[in-house]
Amino acid sequence: MDLIIGGAYQGKREYAKSRFSLGEEEIFTCREDGEICLSARCVDRLEEFTLRCVRDGVDPVAFFREREGEWQDSVLICQDIFCGVVPLGAENRAWREATGRLCVYLSGKAVSVTRMFCGLAQRLK
Repeated sequence: MDLIIGGAYQGKREYAKSRFSLGEEEIFTCREDGEICLSARCVDRLEEFTLRCVRDGVDPVAFFREREGEWQDSVLICQDIFCGVVPLGAENRAWREATGRLCVYLSGKAVSVTRMFCGLAQRLK
């Protein structure tokens, strides 16, 4: 699995398409409704999945751990919402923490971790 993180509009998706020769049809985009397709070649917007997990009382790390075989060969993309100013609202703080914990878990399992900043790829692992 390869993990790509970075802030909003930093070029994560375009980088993934270029680096891994992905077509748009190979990318599953998570939505706030919590739907996720771990068997997709690429899963984008993991932060939307973690928001639904927070709202439903689901631990996203446990969810991924239980389904490890499904995403081993995937490219996972997550927006960096776990840095910067701490949100005031409890739900947003829980969302930020859940997303950070999921990225810590995934980065430990990843073959590569790339951070995108201003369209530039910074290899972390």
